Amino acid sequence: MATDLSISLPDQAGALANAAKALGAAGVNIDGLAGLGGGGTGHIHLLVEDAAAARSALEGAGVTIEGEREAVVVAAQNTAGTLGELAAKAADAGVNLAACYVASDNRLVFSSDDAAALRSALGA
Repeated sequence: MATDLSISLPDQAGALANAAKALGAAGVNIDGLAGLGGGGTGHIHLLVEDAAAARSALEGAGVTIEGEREAVVVAAQNTAGTLGELAAKAADAGVNLAACYVASDNRLVFSSDDAAALRSALGA
């Protein structure tokens, strides 16, 4: 199942490399990623298929996992307005988005506290 993991990393050289290498060594592919740094911490969202293996690899590398949600992944055209249309569908269904980011192969990743309602709203 597509899963959005949110992790925290120290805002320092090599922190992301450490997490990514741990996932790679465990055979976990990163299908999508979003990250922001600030205030001494990096906050990263990762799209993975094998959440249990990813969690084990990251925790083994000393990475703090802040959250885990089912991800709703939508194939999307790389055109103006696409994100707005999809986000509006979620909003019209009363779904609050916890995260949204781009994944490989022209896909958008969304997560919320209500994956079923989000999936329904987006037709995914």
